[in-house]
Amino acid sequence: MTTDVSARQPRIRVSDNGRFLVTERGAPFFWLADTGWELFHRLTREEAAHYFATRRRQRFNVIQAVALAEFDGLHTPNAYGERPLFDDDPTRPNEAYFAYVDELIQLAAAHELYIGLLPTWGDKVNRNQWGVGPVVFTPENAHHYGRFLGARYGGQSNVLWILGGDRPAVHEENDYRPLWRAMAAGIDEGAGLRTLKTYHPNGRHASSMWLHEEYWLDFNMMQSGHGSGRDAPVWEAITRDYNRQPVKPTLDGEPNYEDHPVNPWPQWQPTNGYYRAHDVRKQSYRSVFAGGCGVTYGHHAVWQFFAPPRAAINHADRPWQEAIERPGANQMQFLRALLESRPFVDRIPDQTLLATPEGAAESRICATRAADGSYALIYLPQRESITVNLEPLTGRTFLAWWYNPRTGEASAIGEIHPMRHAGFTPPVDGPDWVLVLDDPAQGFGPPGQ
Repeated sequence: MTTDVSARQPRIRVSDNGRFLVTERGAPFFWLADTGWELFHRLTREEAAHYFATRRRQRFNVIQAVALAEFDGLHTPNAYGERPLFDDDPTRPNEAYFAYVDELIQLAAAHELYIGLLPTWGDKVNRNQWGVGPVVFTPENAHHYGRFLGARYGGQSNVLWILGGDRPAVHEENDYRPLWRAMAAGIDEGAGLRTLKTYHPNGRHASSMWLHEEYWLDFNMMQSGHGSGRDAPVWEAITRDYNRQPVKPTLDGEPNYEDHPVNPWPQWQPTNGYYRAHDVRKQSYRSVFAGGCGVTYGHHAVWQFFAPPRAAINHADRPWQEAIERPGANQMQFLRALLESRPFVDRIPDQTLLATPEGAAESRICATRAADGSYALIYLPQRESITVNLEPLTGRTFLAWWYNPRTGEASAIGEIHPMRHAGFTPPVDGPDWVLVLDDPAQGFGPPGQ
């Protein structure tokens, strides 16, 4: 068993209104994750410490990582020569392998990071579409394996559970929901408590498509992914989840990776270029403003921890040690800072704030506000003048700001007196901006501060 780290990291739960995540003490928790899928499989402890320290400095708070990794995770040993299972049997875990998983989970806690732990990548359950596998799970051994993990990490308050692993829960005639249900039940049985869980689906899908009413699924996760071009309509997917009953939080758990080829799946040739920081910001802000309780960032070299002499998967263009400092990675903290600078557990999406067309694809504008109308945030992916409908707000005088998602800096526009519509033109430097409108009676500081 591992040491309880609850003194460092409070447990996370769903907010009372069912829309967001909060700590066990009720403090708002904005999910800002990084995809470190191959963490346990490929990194040494020294490399993991460097990775964690960097992500903590960049204000990430969750690392999504996989116990049974995707790329031959059962047969290629970890950095210390250990494989996770004996004879590919989920009922026979290798203690030495999981002792290292223990170590990295505790090291993450020391860096004030949560681990979004995937018990397995989906190719160990379903190889009907792609993947190395082999398929090793049945509902019976999935329950056994879940109970093993739950008993081992139930005391780790910085472990958040993510089932799935880039796979649908139902594919053609195959229904995998009984297997995932068994694994989820095993985790809770082993932990001796009801743990927080979600499900990571395949690209352009959401967990809600198959699992929304499952008892064990606490919040939805979708994957806008990398195969639909630069402006996949993530706002539509988030809106669908946001409007489902019963109410559950939702987020994009895998948007386009920074420095990933733009070409569609499964070729991934870089002839159309790579996703860069602006692409990352567009999808992240628009998913959150559409109602997401947070968002996951990813870098194409970091998730696989690529560095020579290891072969690059799908044209990764730089080693992970360099990639962790890419602009998009350093800019994600400004989204978190903006949301945390205003009360956000009662925040709602509201496109009626836009008196001009909301746009589509690369020009799609997304707006959100406090339920009581005391502030509003409007993300403009391109520099263009807009007209804002002030009627959904409180009708009081407002303070207006431009917030720079590339630097986290706010510049004051001035007071906006009560009127029906108000026009705004962003500064000239930079493609994307956030317009912030505040009720001065609330005493908010500058956005992001």
